[in-house]
Amino acid sequence: MEVSSARTSRPPVKAGVVPMAKTIPAVSQISYKRAPPGFTVEQWEQFNRDGFLVFEHAISAEDVERYLAALDRVTAADPKFDDARFYGPGNAVERDPTLAELIDHPRHVGFVYDVYGELLKLHLSQAFVRPKDSSHNMWHPDGARALPYGVFCPVLPLQIKVGYWLTDLPEPGMGNLVALPGSHHEQYLDAYDTHESLPGERVFCFPRGTMTLMHCGVWHRVEANHSDVVRKNIFLAYCPAWLTPGDRYQNEPEWVQRLTREQRIIMRSYDRPYDNTKPPLEDFPLYLDRHTGADRDPGRYREQVGLHRRKRQASIETTLRQPSDSG
Repeated sequence: MEVSSARTSRPPVKAGVVPMAKTIPAVSQISYKRAPPGFTVEQWEQFNRDGFLVFEHAISAEDVERYLAALDRVTAADPKFDDARFYGPGNAVERDPTLAELIDHPRHVGFVYDVYGELLKLHLSQAFVRPKDSSHNMWHPDGARALPYGVFCPVLPLQIKVGYWLTDLPEPGMGNLVALPGSHHEQYLDAYDTHESLPGERVFCFPRGTMTLMHCGVWHRVEANHSDVVRKNIFLAYCPAWLTPGDRYQNEPEWVQRLTREQRIIMRSYDRPYDNTKPPLEDFPLYLDRHTGADRDPGRYREQVGLHRRKRQASIETTLRQPSDSG
């Protein structure tokens, strides 16, 4: 049995009043999940080298149809949708229950949990519909512009974007994603804000049902769609909890209450902004250790230290290890 626990608001603490300590629930009282599988050592090395991973046929044909049906419901419910123009609303997971399933889907969430651990947050979610037209994206990295994420964290990505590709893209000119492998190690690109073709770029051509992972710092662009195929896909970007969300301030409380425990935590729709830095004790552990089932790192603290106050190592610190340099 899995427990869905709605986030409870906390009244402000009056000056001079020390709030009473809250009892930490034992593992036996809640059915916690183990962290789903994530990076292998080889995949992590490739991700750090190239800035992305491609998993063809990762999504079953049945699930592809379910996600396409969800996108159809989203577009049908939005009066702003125009089937002749690019459509890409944010906060997509709140628009349809099938899309909400993706917040913590075991197909991909273990990868981002490996990097962000107990402070994993969904940064943004997008539903993309790209019909035949001349619109395209110019070369850019994701995230902050004037001071890119790499300035603050040159070794690890402060955002990882998961892509679900729901239509076949067998050749260029179909609204394809184009990326420059290894470019997340570079702060500058001369072709920034242009649509020039660059030596070494990769035009992604793959079958529907493909899943991608991309480092936020990879320089990339999007081709115009000159085909009669309407490109449809879903993007979910993840980050540490203390980064500002990219597509919302808070989610609707009624919607949050319908989520599973893990989904609610990953959305980080807190009443108090500071909870993004120091989440409440009921949000720990997000996952049990995938190998041992433990809810904490062994032998690190005495028992009086609550789970929400403990340093807990992410996989990038243990089995994967951080890259030795920033490239």
